[in-house]
Amino acid sequence: MSGSSDPAETTLRVDKWLWHARFLKSRGLAAKLVSEGKLRINGERFTKPGKTVRPGDVLTFRLQDRIRIVRILALGTRRGPAPEAQALYDDMSPPPELKPPQASVTRERWDGNRKPDKPKFNSA
Repeated sequence: MSGSSDPAETTLRVDKWLWHARFLKSRGLAAKLVSEGKLRINGERFTKPGKTVRPGDVLTFRLQDRIRIVRILALGTRRGPAPEAQALYDDMSPPPELKPPQASVTRERWDGNRKPDKPKFNSA
């Protein structure tokens, strides 16, 4: 067999790629994200987890209250460590929004006469 390029070697299922790139903890969660219609490949919505992707494709999806936009650089052959997974894509996502600081909950000051977790009773 001479060096013919097999299409199976240049493409990978999108659910498997999301799992290899460590965006989701399991391939089942990746398949669920796709089948619920929450993923776009090159701007087009897909609901089949078996849809194939290749290097150069752009994926857009929401993950943990953040829109992720990634360009696929490589397909990968396994789910490796994080640095290996990060080499599979170029993250083009906007920076995460800074949330305003939450108001801290003030606790009642201990007055020395009672335990701090016991309610104060009025004796009248």
